[in-house]
Amino acid sequence: MSYLIAKPSEYIVITGRGIDDVKLAKKGWVYPLQSSWKFDISPMNYTFDVQAMSIEKLPFTLPAVFTIGPRDDEESLTKYAKLIATHDMSGRHVTELLKGIIEGETRVLAAGMTMEEVFKGAEYFKQEVFDKVQVELDQFGLNIYNANIKQLVDIPGQEYFSYLGQKTQHEAANQAKVDVAEAKYKGDKGAKEREGLTLRNAAKVNAETKIFAKAQSAAARQQEVKVDAETIIFENKRAAEVAEANADLAQRQAEWTKQAKLAQIESEKSSAIRDAEMNMLLEQKKALAETERLRGHDVAKATVHYEVSVQGANAEFYKQQKEADAQLYKRQTQAEGLQKEADAHLYRQNKESDALLYAKQKEAEGLQLMAEAQADYVRTMMAAFNGNRHGFHDYMMVDRKVYQEMGAINADAIKGLRPKVSVWTTGSNGSNVEGSAQPLADIYMMIPPLLDTIREQTDPRPRSRPIPSGVVSSAEVWS
Repeated sequence: MSYLIAKPSEYIVITGRGIDDVKLAKKGWVYPLQSSWKFDISPMNYTFDVQAMSIEKLPFTLPAVFTIGPRDDEESLTKYAKLIATHDMSGRHVTELLKGIIEGETRVLAAGMTMEEVFKGAEYFKQEVFDKVQVELDQFGLNIYNANIKQLVDIPGQEYFSYLGQKTQHEAANQAKVDVAEAKYKGDKGAKEREGLTLRNAAKVNAETKIFAKAQSAAARQQEVKVDAETIIFENKRAAEVAEANADLAQRQAEWTKQAKLAQIESEKSSAIRDAEMNMLLEQKKALAETERLRGHDVAKATVHYEVSVQGANAEFYKQQKEADAQLYKRQTQAEGLQKEADAHLYRQNKESDALLYAKQKEAEGLQLMAEAQADYVRTMMAAFNGNRHGFHDYMMVDRKVYQEMGAINADAIKGLRPKVSVWTTGSNGSNVEGSAQPLADIYMMIPPLLDTIREQTDPRPRSRPIPSGVVSSAEVWS
C-alpha cells in the first residue's frame, strides 16, 4: 500500500480491486491488488510531411505541425488514460496513430479539390483538415490546440509549384507590356469615354431617383394608413378606459352619497331619540318633583297626572321612532335604486364602448385587407402588362367603363338642345360672273344669307310671317 501525489500537470490512474473501470485522481492511496501509473496532460508537438494527391492526380507534400494534448475533463481523461495504458504520449504507437488519422483525412479532403483550389484556399483547406481530424481525435479524448500548415512543397520529379511560379512571372511580364500598350490606347479615348459615362451615369441616377421617390411615397402612404388605423384603435381604447373610469367614479360617488345620507339620517334620528329620551327624563323629574311637592296635599291626583304624562311621552317617542324608521327605509330604498341605475348605466356604456371598439377594429382590418387586395391586383396587372403603365391605364379606363360614362355625361349635357344650322354656298354654279368680278360677286351673294342667319339666331323678335311647314328658309339653306 502506498500514497501517491501527482504533479500539477499530471494525473494518477488506479485500477484493480474495488474499481470497475479506472479511477482518476490527483492524490490517493494505492491498496494491494491495485495498480497505478501517472500520465502528463501537457500538449505535445507532432510534425508530419503528409503525402497527398489532388483531383487532377497531381501529388504534393503538405508539411504540418500539430499541437495535441488531452482535454482536461473526466470523460476525455478516461479515454486518454486507456489509450496510453501501455504506451506513453511520445511513443511510436501514439505517433503512428495520430499520423494515420491526419494523413487519412488530409488525403480524402485533397482528393476532392483541384490543385488551384488547394493552393488558393489554404485557410479553408487548413480549417477543413483541422475540423475533420478533431472529430477523429475526440474518441481518444485528445484535442488539437494548434495546427500550422506550411507552404505546399513539390515532390521530387513533380515540379508543379516551380513551374507555376515561372508561369506567374512570365504572365506578369507579359501583362506589364500589355498594360503599357493599353494605357496609351486608353489615354487617347479616355476623355470621350469619361464624358459618355458621365452622361449615362447621370441618366441612370435620375431614373433610379424617380423610382426611389415613387417607392418611398408608396411606403410613406402605407405607413400613414397604418399609423391612422393604430391611432383610431388607440383613441377607441382610451375612450373606453375613460368611460370605464367615469362609470367607476359615478359608482363611487353614489356609494359615498348613500353613506353620507345614511350617516346624516342616523345622526338626525339619534339626536331625535336622544331628545325624546331627555324630554322623557325631564318630564319624569318634573313629575317626581311635583309629586313630592303635592304628596301631602293630593297624592292620588299627582300620581294620575304622572302616569298620564308618562304615557303621553311614551306615545310621542314611539311615534317619532316609527317616523324615523320609515324615513330611513325610504332613504335606503332610494339609495338602492340609484345604485342599480348607476350599475345599469355603467353596463350599457361598457357594452357600447365594446361594440364601438369592435366596429372600429373590423373597419381598420377591412381597410387594411382592401389596401392589400388592391396592391396585389395592381402588382398582378402590372406584371401582366410587363410594366407598361400606359397600357394598364387604358385597360382600367375601358374595364371600369370610364369612357362610356364620359360619353353618356356629354350626351346628357347637350340633350334637349336644338342648335340652328345655316348652310349656304357661293360657288360658281350660282352666278354667271367670271373673271376678276368673281370675288365681288361672291361677297354680295354672302351678305343676304349672313344677315338672315344673324336675325334668325340672335334676334328675339318674332317673325313677321310664319314659314309654312315643309318650306326651307333662305337662312337655313342658301344656294
